[in-house]
Formats: sequence, structure tokens, C-alpha cells
Amino acid sequence: MDVRIQKIIAESGYCSRRKAEELISQGAVTVNGRPCSLGDKADAGRDVIKVHGETVGAVPVEKRYIMLNKPRGYITTMSDEQGRRIAAELLEGVEERVVPVGRLDRNSEGLLLFTNDGAFANEITHPSRHVSKTYRVTIDGRVNEDQLMRLSTGVELDDGAVTLPCTVDVLTEEPERTVLRIVIRQGLNRQIRRMCTAVGLNVGRLRRVAIGGVKLGMLRPGEWRDLTKDELRILRAAVGKSAKKPQKGRR
Repeated sequence: MDVRIQKIIAESGYCSRRKAEELISQGAVTVNGRPCSLGDKADAGRDVIKVHGETVGAVPVEKRYIMLNKPRGYITTMSDEQGRRIAAELLEGVEERVVPVGRLDRNSEGLLLFTNDGAFANEITHPSRHVSKTYRVTIDGRVNEDQLMRLSTGVELDDGAVTLPCTVDVLTEEPERTVLRIVIRQGLNRQIRRMCTAVGLNVGRLRRVAIGGVKLGMLRPGEWRDLTKDELRILRAAVGKSAKKPQKGRR
């Protein structure tokens, strides 16, 4: 049966559907040796689909859903021309080609999901789903009430984007540092750090501790494990609940 090529690529586990669309637009995808375009369809059982010369979609693969406790100093891309350390390299023993679900910047740490289920990755990261992400954020110095209010109601970032309302709780308050728990439902690039910068705060440490109700728990930095069936159920439920649009951010 003919279906859209980006769907075939995503279901093969090569990448998410959105990433597949980008690859098609860049001319990196061929069908039976010829470049394809967005909107083209193919039959995964009959046609030969390649991404950067690598055949995809021909053989069904076992779906893997993995959580990693990413240490600081690792990036979440699958390759890097600058020779920086890649988070996927920590997944020793994983034979399937899994990719990160979303981002976690180099200087941040904590929960990072990996999968070869492109449809699942797309559901978790799609902007319309607003799946919650929880961070433990260590701020240098004190945080005042006005800064807490601005963070929680929405702030304008350096590129003009306005963040959605979020939950901000003070966990620890000391003269030299303040520890916050921030729950957001967006996936803007380096969002937490940029939010803090916008209200005059400096982030000393940033650790993601949960995604959609699935918690990092006691997993040590650099270690990984497969998600449990209950955790997968929780994430899929979060996608369904998050389909409702939250209130818009205020300027």
C-alpha cells in the first residue's frame, strides 16, 4: 500500500516524521534511486527507500523505548563534526538504531528519551501536544517574588517568543543559591536558561527529572534502561491529555 514517504521513514525508526520531512526537503531521500519530494508516496514492501544512501523501511524492527541519565558535556545530535561527546554513545549494548526524543543541551543533564519508534517520538515532541517536562534548576543567589511571578506567567525571550504559563516552585533557598522546580509544556531551544536570563537569573545547574509523569528516579549519570510498560502507558496518556491547548503566554 502506498503511504507518504515520511511516514515510512518514521515507522522504520530512522527518525521522527518531522525530521524525515526535513531530510526529504534537503534532497537526502531517494525512492528507487530517484530523489523524492514532500507529498510523494511509496510502498515500503516494494520500493527501495534510502536516506543518505542507507536503506530504511525494508525490515521491521523491534521497538525500543529507553531512558538515559545524560551527564553534562554530552550533546544530543547523532553526529558532530567538532568531535564533541554524543549522548547516544552511552547506550552500550543497544543494537537498534535509536534517536533522541527532543533535546537537552550540552551543559544540561538528566532525563533523555531514545527510541526507534518515529511515531512515538513525534507524538511526544510535537508542539501541539504540550507534554510536560520537569526540571530541577539551581540558580546562583536569591530569586525574588517578581522574578518567580514573571517566570510562571510567561516571559518574552531574546528572539521575541513569549513562553506559556508554567509551574515554578522554590525547593531550597540559601544566600548563595536557590533551587527551583520548573514544569514547562513547550520545547523551545534552551528554554529554561533563556527564561531565567530574561528575568535576570543565572543558571548554575539544570537537570531534567521528569517527562510527562515519567521520572528519572535513581538512574545514575551515564546509565540507561528500557522504559517499563507502565511508563509507556503514562507517556501515551500524557500525550492524550496534553492535546488540550493551555492558555497563551502573556507579554
